[in-house]
Amino acid sequence: MAAVKASEARGDPPLLRAVELARVAAGEGIGIPSADLAAILVSNLCFAHNSPSLWKLVGQAMASRLLCPLHVLALLTPRVLPQRRVQPEAYRLYLELIKGNVTSSSLFMEAGPNRDKITKSIADALQLSKNYGYCGTEFGHVVVMFVLAVVTKLIDSILEDCGLPSGMAEGQESVYAIEGPQPMDLDVKKVSTENQNEHREQLRRKNTVMALDVLHMMVADRKIQSFLRLIFLNMPEKFSYLSQRLSSIEAHKVALETLLPAGHKINDLLIDIRRVCNANYQPNNKHIVDVLGNTRSGGSLLGQLTGAGRAACWIIFDIYVENAIDGKHLSGISAIEVLKETTKTLQVLNEASWPETFKALWISALRLVQRAREPLEGPIPHLDARLCMLLALIPLSVAAILKEESDMFGAEGSKILPRRQGLISSLQDLIQYSGLLVPPSSVMNAANSAASKAAIFKSNYNAGVVNSSMVAQIDSSTKAVGNMLHLIIEACISRNLIDTSAYLWPGYVVSSGPLKDTTLPQESPWLNFIKGAPLSGPLIDALVATPASSVGELDKLYNIAANGSEEEKTAAAKILCGASLVRGWNIQEHVVGMVVKLLSASLPSDSSTSTPGSHYLAQMSTLNEILLGVAYGDAIHILSLYGMVPDVAAALMPLCEGFGSIAPPPNHKSTILGETSVYSVFSCAFLCLLRLWKFYKPPQEYCLAGRGGSVRMELTLDYLLLMRNNRIDFTNSSAPSRDSYNNMGSVNEVPAQPVYIDSFPKLRAWYFQNQACIASTLSGLCNKNPVHQVANKILSMICRKMNKVGVSSGNLSSTSSSSVSGSSVNASDDSFQRPAVPAWEFLEAVPFVLEAVLTACAHGRLSSRDLTTSLRDLVDFLPASLAAIVSYFSAEITRGIWKPVPMNGIEWPSPGASLHSIEAEIKEILASAGVQIHSCYPRGVPPMLPLPMAALVSLTITFKLDRSLEYIQGVIGQALENCAGASSWPSMPITAALWTQKVRRWHDFIVLSCLRSPFGRDKDAVAQLVQSCFSSFLQSSSSGSDITANRGVGALLGDSITNQGLRLPMAPGFIYLRTCRTFHDSYFVSEVILKQVIEWSHKLANGWSSNRPPQLKSGRTSLSCAASMAHQVAMLGGGLLCIAGGSLVVQVLYEETLPTLLLSAREHSLKDPGPVSSTLQGYAMANMLFFCGSLLWGADRISPVIKLSFLSRRPRVVGTHMDFIAGVLDGHILLGCDPGTWKAYVSRFVFLVVKFVPSWLRDIKLDTLKKIAAGLRSWREHDLALSLLERGGPLAISAVVETML
Repeated sequence: MAAVKASEARGDPPLLRAVELARVAAGEGIGIPSADLAAILVSNLCFAHNSPSLWKLVGQAMASRLLCPLHVLALLTPRVLPQRRVQPEAYRLYLELIKGNVTSSSLFMEAGPNRDKITKSIADALQLSKNYGYCGTEFGHVVVMFVLAVVTKLIDSILEDCGLPSGMAEGQESVYAIEGPQPMDLDVKKVSTENQNEHREQLRRKNTVMALDVLHMMVADRKIQSFLRLIFLNMPEKFSYLSQRLSSIEAHKVALETLLPAGHKINDLLIDIRRVCNANYQPNNKHIVDVLGNTRSGGSLLGQLTGAGRAACWIIFDIYVENAIDGKHLSGISAIEVLKETTKTLQVLNEASWPETFKALWISALRLVQRAREPLEGPIPHLDARLCMLLALIPLSVAAILKEESDMFGAEGSKILPRRQGLISSLQDLIQYSGLLVPPSSVMNAANSAASKAAIFKSNYNAGVVNSSMVAQIDSSTKAVGNMLHLIIEACISRNLIDTSAYLWPGYVVSSGPLKDTTLPQESPWLNFIKGAPLSGPLIDALVATPASSVGELDKLYNIAANGSEEEKTAAAKILCGASLVRGWNIQEHVVGMVVKLLSASLPSDSSTSTPGSHYLAQMSTLNEILLGVAYGDAIHILSLYGMVPDVAAALMPLCEGFGSIAPPPNHKSTILGETSVYSVFSCAFLCLLRLWKFYKPPQEYCLAGRGGSVRMELTLDYLLLMRNNRIDFTNSSAPSRDSYNNMGSVNEVPAQPVYIDSFPKLRAWYFQNQACIASTLSGLCNKNPVHQVANKILSMICRKMNKVGVSSGNLSSTSSSSVSGSSVNASDDSFQRPAVPAWEFLEAVPFVLEAVLTACAHGRLSSRDLTTSLRDLVDFLPASLAAIVSYFSAEITRGIWKPVPMNGIEWPSPGASLHSIEAEIKEILASAGVQIHSCYPRGVPPMLPLPMAALVSLTITFKLDRSLEYIQGVIGQALENCAGASSWPSMPITAALWTQKVRRWHDFIVLSCLRSPFGRDKDAVAQLVQSCFSSFLQSSSSGSDITANRGVGALLGDSITNQGLRLPMAPGFIYLRTCRTFHDSYFVSEVILKQVIEWSHKLANGWSSNRPPQLKSGRTSLSCAASMAHQVAMLGGGLLCIAGGSLVVQVLYEETLPTLLLSAREHSLKDPGPVSSTLQGYAMANMLFFCGSLLWGADRISPVIKLSFLSRRPRVVGTHMDFIAGVLDGHILLGCDPGTWKAYVSRFVFLVVKFVPSWLRDIKLDTLKKIAAGLRSWREHDLALSLLERGGPLAISAVVETML
C-alpha cells in the first residue's frame, strides 16, 4: 500500500500505478495474478481508503491480469452489496467491474498452487460452504458456484431495492446492511447536504436499473448460461437457490415492470434463465445439415412427416403388442411395465404431444384386434389375449403414466393435468376411425351393452335425472349400437382415468335401429349372486360364463373361496378362473391377483405341526379347480402378460413338492378318467409350472455364445425365482413405491417371502435330473438301486398287455444301456403291477423306462403300436410323466443317434396326401411374403422321422380334445412343435399332416404354426424374410394422409390375417414376429438387419429425387424426405432386432457388430457412394443403434422391474462403444468406412444421446468424453461438444469451465 500511496501522491495515471504495483509484487516474489495483493487492495477499498483513484487502480490491475477478476469480484461482493444503500458510488463501480470482467474471454488460469490459493479464497469469500453447502475447492466447481452466487445476490438486491421480498429461504442472510461506514470521499466542491442526499438517492435508483442491466447481460451470455446449466444438470439441489429467486420475480413481475424504467428486461431475464432450465439440447448439427439440406436435426421428426410417415414413427407399438400376444413365449415382465416405459420413450424420441402418443398407442392395439378379429379355430384362439391387451393392459399402462404425473405435480384442484387431457383428446379422436372400431362377433353384445349404458346415461342427463341409482329404472328400453370405443371408454372409466362425462361426447352415442332380441344383453347372474343366491349348479355355470362387472362382486366371491365350505370354495374357485379371468377386462387385474393369492394361500402356515401333505389334501378339490382354470386356453398367457409368471411359479412349487411327496392309494389306476386324486392335482400343478419356461429345450439352445450368456434370454426356473425375490426385496426396501411396479391393486396385497429352489429338495432333484437328461445320455443303474426297482414296476405295469401275449419286461429291456430288467411278474396281479409310490419317485424312474422301451423298439423287441400304447398308459397313470417323455425325447432327437423310421401307415401312422398339401400351402404362404423355400419331401420320397420323433408324434395324436386335458395339451403341443422345428430332420410337415388328419377344423391354425419351421436352420430364408419386411414397410409408407392408412404398418404386419381361413398375401412382418424366436443364429439376424438399414439408406439417398413427382425434385426437399425415411428405416430395424435377439444381441451390436462394420472396408456395391449416401448411411446407423439402446434401457426414469432385467449392463455396453468412438477420434484406431459416414454416425449418435438420454453420459469415463468433445470441435460441432461435456456429471464440470474460459 505504501507504493500505491506514493504513486498516487506523484499523480501517476492508473496504468503507471498498476505497472509500479506489478514491479513491487515481482520484487517480493509474489505470483501473478496475486491472491494476497487482491486481498490487500480490496480490504483498503472497502472502506478504509475508499476513493475513486483506488477503484481505477483495481480496475486497471484486473484488466492487466495483475489481479484475477473473479477473485476481486468475489472479495467485493460480500463487502459492497450489503453497503449499497450507504455506498451507492461503490456499488456503481462494483457493477461496472462486473460488467467489464465477468463475461471476459480471458479469465482462464493455468493450474498450479497460485490458482489453488485463489480458488480457496473465492470459496471462503463467498462462504460457499455455509450458503450453498459446497465444501470443495476445485477450480471449475468454484467458478460456476461464483456465477450462481453473484446472480442470486444481484436478484436479491434488485428485489429488496424495489421494496419487494426476495426469494431467500429462511435462514439466509439479507444483502441489506444494518449500518455502514462513512460515504466515499469524493473530490467535489462542497454542496449542501440536501443536494448531496438527493444526488445519492438518484444514484441508488440508477444503480437498481444498472443492476438489472448487468444481470440481464450476464444471463444472456453464452458462457454464463453454460455455467448455470452445469449447476442445473449436475447439482440440482444448488440450482434450487436460483429457482427460489425466479419464483419471486414471477410473483412480482408486474410491480417490477412498473417500478423500473427498463422493466421490459424482466421478461427477457426470465426467458434467458428458463432457457438454462430447458435441458433439451437444440443444436446446430452443421455436418448433417450441410449435406442433407433442410433436415432439421434438432427439430421434431413428427413435425416433418405427414400421413403414414407419422404412423411409421410408432411402429414399435405395433411390433411389441403383436409380439406380446404370441402365447408360445411367456414373459416374466409385466406388459404394463413394458408398455409404460415404451410409451414414455417413444413420446420423448418422437418429440410428440401426449394426445398423439396415446392415440398411436390405442390405434396399434385396435389394429392388433382387427388383425385376428375372427380367429382361426385351434387349441388357443388368442383373441382373448388381444382383447386383454386393448381393454386391460393398455388402460393400466396409461394409468401408470398418469399416476407418475399426479405424483410429480400433485392434485391441482379441478385442473386436468396435461397427460390426462392428452388421454381424453386421444379417445375423442378415435371416434373418427370407424373401420378400426368394428367389434369382433364374440364381443358384439358387450359393445352394445356398453353403448346402451351410455345412451341411458345421456337420456337421463338430458331429462335432468342425476341420481345414478334411478338411471336403469327410467329408460331401460334405450338401445344403442356399440363398437370397440365403447368398451375402451368403459375400461378407462372403471380405472378412474376419465369420468362419465365421456358419455356426452359428440358422436359417442349412436341411436340404433331395431336390434335383434339375440343381441340384447341379458340380466347378469352376478346380480343374483350379490343378492345372496346360493351357489347352485345353474348359477355356477352362469357365473363361470359371465365376467364380473365390479370389484365388489369379486371381493364377495374371493371371501367365499377363502373362507367358505369345501363345496363353496371349489365353486368359487371355478367361477374365479372362468370368464372373469379371461374376459373380465374392467376388473381383470384384480382377478389375476386373487387367483395368485388363492394359490399362495394354500401354503401351510406351519408345516412342522401338521402331518405332511394333510393341509394340501384338505384343499385338493379347490386347488384342482384353480389349476384347471389356470391351464385352460389363454389363461396362463394372460397371467404372463400381467407379469405374474414368477409369482405363479413360486406358488406352484410348494404344491408340487407337497403333492409329489404323497403316495396314491393302492387301487389307483388312471388319472385321465376325471376324478380328483393326488396324482391328478400334482400333474396339473407340475405341468402348469413347466409351461412357465422351456424345460425341454434341446442342448444347442443353451450353448454359450462366447460372451457369458446364452444365445437367447430364455426363462429358466432359477431366473424366475431371482426375478420374484428381487422384486420382493425392492418392494420391502421402498414401501411408498409398491404400487409402481404393476399398478394392479390386489396383486400388491399378496404376502410374499423369498422363495428358493433349495427349499424344495425333491423338486430340486428332479430339476437337476432333467437338466442332466437333456445334456447327456443316461448312466446305468445297479439292480439294488431304489430307482431301478421303481422302473421295473413301471415297466411291468405298461407291459402287462404285452406280457399276456408272451413279451416279458425282462426281454423288453435286455438291450437297454440302463440295465433296467424285471423279475418274473404275475400278469394277472394288477395291484402288484401298479407302483403306488409318490410322484417324485415315479418321475425319477421314468427316463430309464423310456430308454428301455425306445431301445427295445429300435431292436425290434417292441412294435411301434405297443410302444405308443405303453407311453400312453404311462401318461394315463401319471400325466406328469409327460414332462420326462418330452425332455427325454427332445434330447434324443437332437443327438441324431436314432435311425429314421418310415411313416408308411403300417408300423407308424402315415401323413398320406396331406403331407404334400401342407408343404404346398406353406410354400405358397411364404412366397406371398417374399420368401422362397425348397420342398422337404418331393413326391416319390417316402416320409420318415427319427424314432423318438415318430414316437412323440404318435403319442400326441392319441389324446382326445377335452377341456379336462388342457393342462396336458398345453405342454405337449408346444413341445412337439418345438422339437419338430428344432430337429435337423425336416419333421414339421409330417407332424402337421398327421395332426391335420386328426383335427381337420384346425387345418389353418396348424399351417400357420408350420411357418416357423423353415427358419430354424435356413439362413437364406431368414435373410429373405428380413429383406421383405423392409421392402413392404418402406415401399408403402412413403405417402398417405391418415395414421391408419393401409401403408407402412398395414403392409408390414397385415390388416387381417384371417378371413374365412388364412388370408393371402401374408404380411412378412407377421411371419417374422411368429418365427424370430426360432432363428438359430440371432447374431446373423442382427447383421442382416444392419445391412438392410445401410442398403436402404443408400437407395433413399441415390434414388429418391429421381422417382418422385416433378414438384418434389428440388434436391433439398427430397433429401429431407429421404432423411425422414432413413429415420423410419432405423426405427424398424431397431424394433425387429430387439424382438429377435433381446438384450444380448443389442449388447453385441454396440460392442462388436457395428464397430466391426465401421472398421471394415466398404463393400464393392457401396464404394464411392457420394457425400449424401455416406452421410445418410451414418445417420441411419446411429439412429438404429440408439433406438435399440433406448428401447431396451429407456429414455427416462426406468421402473425397477425393467432395471432388474436389462439395465445393469448399460453402463458397460455404452461405455465400451463410447471408448471405441473416442479411440478413433483420438487417432488410435483406423477406420475402413467412408469418412463422411463416420462423421455423420458420430455426430448423430452423440446428438441423440445428449438430447434424449443424457443420463447415459454419467457412466462414461471423463477422458472418453473429453476425446469425443475434442473430435467434435475439430469438425466445428462446438455446441454439441459443449453439451456433451455439460451432461457428463459433476466430474465433467471442470472440463466445461476450462473449455469455456
